[in-house]
This record gives sequence, structure tokens and C-alpha cells, in this order.
Amino acid sequence: MQIGVVRELWRYPVKSMRGERLDDAVVHAGIGVAGDRGWAVRDDAVGEIRSAKRVPALLQCAARYVASPVGAATPHVVITLPDGREVRSDDPSVHDTLSAVLGRRVTLWPRVGADHAEHFLRRDAIDADEMRRQYGLADDEPLPAATPSAAPRRTDLRRYVSPLGTYFDADELHLLTTATLDDLRRRHPDAGVDVRRYRPNVVLDTDGAPFDEFAWVGRQLRIGALVVDVPSSRHVKAQVTSGTCVKRWWRARRRKSSQSSCVSSVSSKPPPACSRQSRRWMSVQIGM
Repeated sequence: MQIGVVRELWRYPVKSMRGERLDDAVVHAGIGVAGDRGWAVRDDAVGEIRSAKRVPALLQCAARYVASPVGAATPHVVITLPDGREVRSDDPSVHDTLSAVLGRRVTLWPRVGADHAEHFLRRDAIDADEMRRQYGLADDEPLPAATPSAAPRRTDLRRYVSPLGTYFDADELHLLTTATLDDLRRRHPDAGVDVRRYRPNVVLDTDGAPFDEFAWVGRQLRIGALVVDVPSSRHVKAQVTSGTCVKRWWRARRRKSSQSSCVSSVSSKPPPACSRQSRRWMSVQIGM
């Protein structure tokens, strides 16, 4: 059954920084869109990889690659700071520059392999309550839905800040629909709902109801020639500016549905490129 077409493609070279809109995207099993979250900031005082959940100022920075990533490679990036200055990842001053902007001592790290487990460790183990806080959930809200295949990964996230060998919060592909975004904009016209704040990799243009993403968990999507398993749904970052009303309504809607708003997905097959020329007609189909 066709449910829509691809509208936008995105990748985020540095975890929690603003990213790049793409004409073409190649998706790889295990690492998602080539180059996505290829770099991350590490809090040296704590000894832990950080995201905007702990360092909101990361969202005020943007990053782009110097060269197009191929496979699992992580080329150097150019980071645009809140004041418009730029610094490259291979500039010896990059760590000091980011530390000054973020207000703490940090270092910028490329993605390292899963065999470097120490690099991904949480310094303080977390329980279900802390996971709810990190997902932006209230005390009485359940954790986002997950299929049995995704459950071990979620358990590992109580020990590690991300799946080993990646800088993702959980899964490696994030899908979001225009129906959900449009519904938020209608309800909160002054809140500045911007797709870039929610950091999807693929924005799907659908005619369905808002939050139809809930029903995708445990099913497969076919995006052109790419087949995607949908193991879980998860919460996304709330608006940083003028977003209180959006977050409040989003939370109320999530309670009603007993799930969160968007879907993190795992690609099940190695993957063709999606291009600007093809994305408008690239149909999205859902199956069992």
C-alpha cells in the first residue's frame, strides 16, 4: 500500500548540531545515511559523549562535510558557530573553540569502532526513570514502543550513550511525516515549528493522519528500492525557542496514543542512493 513520497533528505555530520539537506543519500545497514552523526562532542570533565539533551548549545551550531562521505568514512567537517564564525575539525584550535562556545571543556571526536566500548560508556548507569527523562517523557508515560528485536539495543543504552560504533541515540534512520509537522503548525502557528529542529533523515510527504508513524512499528517500509524495518518509535527534541506549547501538546497527544511522535528505523538491506531527481516520485509503501 502506498502511503506517500519522499520530500526531503537530511544528514547531521556532528551529533546534535544542525545538518545538511541532501540531493542524494546512501543508506548503509548499521550506520544509516552515509556520514550521519559521523562526529560527536565529548565532555572531558565527565568523560562522556554529549548530545543536546545535556548541552543545548550544540543546537546553535551547524556542520557540513568538506568532502562527501563514502561508506563508513568520516571526512573532516566545517562547523559554523552561533556567531557565524567557522572552524574545521582538523584545525588544532577546534577543541578550545568549541569549549568556549559550549561553556565546558570538550573535544570533538570522529566515530570510532564498536571495539572501543570504553569510548561509549555512560559514567553513571541509568534506570527506566532516567531514560524517560532523556526521552522527554513524564513519570507516568511508558518508554517508546519497540519490537523484540530492538529490545536488546535499548537495554545496552542503559550502559552506553549510543549503540557501539555509532553516535545515534538509538536507531540509525529517523523518519518523519509532513502530516505530523503540518498538524503541529496548525495547532501552534506562533511556535516556529521547523523540520530542522526534529532532525529527521527522511521527511515523507503523506496524506495520512498526524502521528500515523505509530502504526509502523513492527512493519516494513519500502522507499524506492530501499527496504526499512521499523523496530521502534521515539520522542524527538522539542523546539528550543518558543516551543513550550508544542512540547506540552505533543506530550498530551503521545499519552493518548501511548507512543511517541516519530519513528527510528533500521535499514535491512544495503542501499541505493536517493536523488533529488527521483525523490518526488519515489513512492513509500508499507507492508507487514
